[in-house]
This record gives sequence, structure tokens and C-alpha cells, in this order.
Amino acid sequence: MFEAFKTFFRRAGAALARALRLGFAAIAWPFMATRGWSGRRSLMVKGPVALILLFVVGLYGYFFWQTQVWSGFDPNFVDRYQLAARTVPAGQPLTAQPPGQPATPVAAQCQPSAIVEVAADLADQNVNQNAWISSMLLYRVGLFGMDWDNTPFLDNKASFQRGVNQAVRRTAVELVDTLGRVRGTSGINTDLQDARGNLQFDEFSWYFGLQPFGFKTPTPSYYRAAINSLRKFNTDLAGCNALFDTRADNLVQFVDRIANDLGATSAILKERSANYNGGWFDSRADDRFWFAYGQLYGYYAILAAARADFDQVVRERNLAPLWADTLAQFQDALRVQPAIISNGSESGWIMPTHLATMGFYILRTRSNLVEIRGVLDR
Repeated sequence: MFEAFKTFFRRAGAALARALRLGFAAIAWPFMATRGWSGRRSLMVKGPVALILLFVVGLYGYFFWQTQVWSGFDPNFVDRYQLAARTVPAGQPLTAQPPGQPATPVAAQCQPSAIVEVAADLADQNVNQNAWISSMLLYRVGLFGMDWDNTPFLDNKASFQRGVNQAVRRTAVELVDTLGRVRGTSGINTDLQDARGNLQFDEFSWYFGLQPFGFKTPTPSYYRAAINSLRKFNTDLAGCNALFDTRADNLVQFVDRIANDLGATSAILKERSANYNGGWFDSRADDRFWFAYGQLYGYYAILAAARADFDQVVRERNLAPLWADTLAQFQDALRVQPAIISNGSESGWIMPTHLATMGFYILRTRSNLVEIRGVLDR
């Protein structure tokens, strides 16, 4: 048995060393060839070639830095909003004349939406505090033409950002359709509608594209416009110039949509875990894991905000303990942060199975959301 272990790790080490040598040779070959070619040329040729090489090295250095440094990442960032201190549901008046006091003109003030604030901040973290990786030029070029998502390198942050964006997109849809209007008696808020449209934009657009051919507005510009629209809506809501409908049936639909979204992600994890369990050698396991992680990261913040926005409904239906337990399930899932993602067999005993672990936590959170929905439906 001991010899089998030694043989396995020796072969794995040899395979890794061979892959690293090949990778280094592939990366270094263009530079070595250029050096040999330019060595026989004049300074007029060497100068531009050196500048081009310096630009390429700098571009890759910037790309590597952006993919490895996650600015603003904090699974506990919800704490800074102090949501427990909010006692007035979103959209309800904050300024009331004290009894017995003479009436004085006071500018109307209403409670802004924590959901909208959190959604805008999540998008801000994606495109302002960090570069949006999925639309960067070198990400679109790939690793010698191979999509970065098909490699185990430099794609974790991009997948995480897309997971967060999925949660923000779903929230924007629900804000337009239900939360930001009184259904049947009010029109769609134009700021929320603009935000929804901009957040639905393609996640991979750079300044130039082939399908269709021509110049384009890059993805981050659309998402920044969505952030501005969300914050403008919240400003109007704080001035009592917008609507936020905190009825129980709206909360039911919102929770149901989130549960369905998480259910779809759990199915993706199950499919990958069951059919491609290559352990540490599954090159797609990392982007599946970090997409799911980003989705949970976003929905944890949004559901914590929903607890504050729908405070009256939560108290009337005695949902506070169940809601707190649901948020605790999200927190448990967000503590799972392995350095290297492994998609091992669920019955294996050497390589861990991080996809199955993440799927387990997603199903637990989804189960709690279904229970919340059942209580609200009664």
C-alpha cells in the first residue's frame, strides 16, 4: 500500500513537472525567437520590438495582478450596513410629527431600500473596485487561443464575479416586475428598468468584437450605468418620490425566484461532480465552484437586506428565527474557500470533492428558502 502511494505521487509530480516545462517553453518561445531575429537587426528595428515586448509583458502583468487580487472581497461585508438598526420597512415614511408638537414643514423622508443599496454595491465591487475580468482583452484571447475557463488558471475571479452578477441580475428583474411598483396600479420605474436592461448586457464584451464585427461599448460601462440607475432610484425612494411594495406576496415571489436560481446552480454542480470527477485534474471544477460561491455571496447580502426591507412582514409571520438560520447557512457556505478546487469522487478517499460540498450547502440554503416561502404562503 505504501509503495502504491509513493508510485502515485511520484507519477503525479513527474506529470506536473512536465506540464510546467511545456508551459514555460510555450510562453518563452516567442520571446526567444524574437530575440534571435532582432539580434541581427539595427537599432531602428530593435527599439520598436523592445517596446512591443515591454507592452506585452506589462499587459500580462496587469492581467495577472487583476485576476489574483480580489479588492473588497469580504464574506462578512453585510455587517457594515447595520441592517438590524433599521426598524422601518423600505419606502415607508421616516419623518413623523411627534404628538403634541406644533406642525412644522419638514421635507418628506422615506426609508431607502437595503436591497437596492446592496445590489448597487455588489455591482460596484465587480466593476469599480475590481476590473471586470470576463471582458478584459487577454481573457478574451485566452491561453494561446484556449478559453481560460477550460484551464485551471486565472479564471477563479472571473467566475466569482459572474456568480455575483447573476444574483444582481435576478434582483434587478424582481425590482422592476414586483418590488419597485404596486402591481396593477402603477407603472414601471424607469430607473429600475434602465438598471435591469444594462445588467442583462453580455458579460464578455470588449471595445471591439467580431460578432457583430465592429467597435462596441465594453461590459463594465453598462454595469456602471446600472449602478447609477439603482442609486438614483434609492435617492428618489428616500425622498418619497418612488415606490417600494413590501407586501408579503412580493416577498414570496422574490424568495421563490432566488430558490429556483440556486436550484439550477445545484444541478450544474451535480452534473459536473457526477460525470467529470477528475479530482485536482478537472480543469472546469474551479469555475463551477467559484460561480456558485459568487452567487451565494451575492444572495447572502441581498437576503440580509430583504430581511430589513420586509421587516414588518417578517415580524408579523414570526419568520425572524427561520430567516436568521437561513443567513447562517449562507455564512457556513461562504467559509468554504479551498486554495485548489478538487472534483473527486463522492465515494473516493484521496481527493476531496469540493463541488459536492458546495452543492450540499446550496441545497441546505435552498431548503430554508422553500420553508420561508411555505410560511409566507399560509
